[in-house]
Amino acid sequence: MMEGKGRADFDSDEALRLALTHLVQIVGEAARRLSAEFRRNNPEFPWKAIVGMRHKVVHDYLNVDEEVLWKTVSVELPTLITQLEALLSRTDA
Repeated sequence: MMEGKGRADFDSDEALRLALTHLVQIVGEAARRLSAEFRRNNPEFPWKAIVGMRHKVVHDYLNVDEEVLWKTVSVELPTLITQLEALLSRTDA
């Protein structure tokens, strides 16, 4: 979804912003549903921040800082995906 997209695309495309906001909600909801044991056993992930971002976009959506949202989807989310893929490869072995 983000391939070839830049900040200008994000700023000018409401559908893109809404889709990315929804993606952040889904990721946060998934993190929220992980067991406390799993989160404790994988402290390299910022679980509290991930869930907190979900709460922010769901409950305080009128005050979401678009700069923070952009950084989340363009920098932090790709890093998170890489980390999760590494975790999955360790657990599949």
